[in-house]
Amino acid sequence: MMTLEALRATLPVYPIELHKPDIRRWKTGTHGIDYVHTFDSGVPGPHVMINALTHGNELCGAIAVDALLAAGVRPARGRLTLSFANVEAYERFDINDPDATRFIDEDLNRVWSADKLDGPGNSLELRRARELRPVIDTVDYLLDIHSMHEKAEPLMLTGPHAKGVALGRLVGAPSHLMIDAGHAAGRRLRDYGGFGDAASPKNALLIECGQHFERVSRDVALDACARFLVALGTVDASAVSEWLGMAPALEVRCIRVTDPVVAKSTAFRFADDYRGMETIARAGTVIATDGALQIVTPYDNCVLLQPSLRHLAPGVTVVRLGRLEGSA
Repeated sequence: MMTLEALRATLPVYPIELHKPDIRRWKTGTHGIDYVHTFDSGVPGPHVMINALTHGNELCGAIAVDALLAAGVRPARGRLTLSFANVEAYERFDINDPDATRFIDEDLNRVWSADKLDGPGNSLELRRARELRPVIDTVDYLLDIHSMHEKAEPLMLTGPHAKGVALGRLVGAPSHLMIDAGHAAGRRLRDYGGFGDAASPKNALLIECGQHFERVSRDVALDACARFLVALGTVDASAVSEWLGMAPALEVRCIRVTDPVVAKSTAFRFADDYRGMETIARAGTVIATDGALQIVTPYDNCVLLQPSLRHLAPGVTVVRLGRLEGSA
C-alpha cells in the first residue's frame, strides 16, 4: 500500500496563475472592524454581503472584493458589506507551500454554530468569527466566495432548502447548483443562523469558483459578484458591467448531495483519477476503497462532487455523491 507521503507526491501541482493582491489598504473598516466595509445607500433595501477569504489560500475571493472596493462600488438600494475574513491566514500565504494557509488554528468555515461561537474556544479563527458575527447577524443575503483543491468546474452551493436553490437560479451562474446539507465537521458560514433556516427570509450562497490558483477562478468570482448584486437589486448592471459575463451563463443543473463519503483511514484510495462532475452510470460501481471496505455508487447516474485526497485523514470528507434533480 502506498504511504500517505507517497500519495501526496502523486497529486497534481497546479501553477499559480493569480496575483495575490495587497489588501492592507482595506484594513481600516467603516464601522470599527478591520477589513469589513459597509455602505448604506439611504434607500430601502436588503443588507447584502460579499465575503472573501474564509480560507486564507483562496485568492479569487480576495481579488474580487479588492476589485469591488477599488472600483468604489456602492449600493443603489439597501446596504452593501464587503469583507475579508481570515486575513491572518492570507497574509501568511506562501507561493512555495500554497495549501498550508487554509487556516491557522482551525477551519473558519466550521465554527458557525452557537456552541462554538459562545463556547470556551479561543482559536484565531474563533476570535475572528466573533468579530464578524455582529455584522453577519444583520445581513439578509450573503455570497461567500471559495475555490477548490482540485481543478474542477465551478459550483454554487445552495444548502438544502428551496430558498437557496431559488437564489442560485436567480444569480444564474455558475451552471452547477449543488444542493447540500452542510458539513459534518462543523457549521459553515453559509448555514449560519437564518441562512440555514428554511423559515427565515435570510439567504446565502457559497460559490466554489474553480481550482484555487487558476485564472478562471478569478473570472468566475468577479462575474458571480456582479450577478449577485444585480439580481438582488443592490446595484444597477451599469455599476458592474465590466465583470458581468466574464464567466458565461449556461443551463443550470441542480445536483442534490445524497451521501458525503468520509474517510475512515489514510488507506482511502479512489478507483480512478476523478476530478469532479463525473457521472457514474451504474449503481454498485466501485469508486474507491478504504482499506478492505469498498465504496460503491448507491444509484444509477451518480455524480461525483469535489473528490480530493489532498488533506486525507480519518473523518475528512473526500467526495460527495449527488443525484441530478428530477432524475429517476
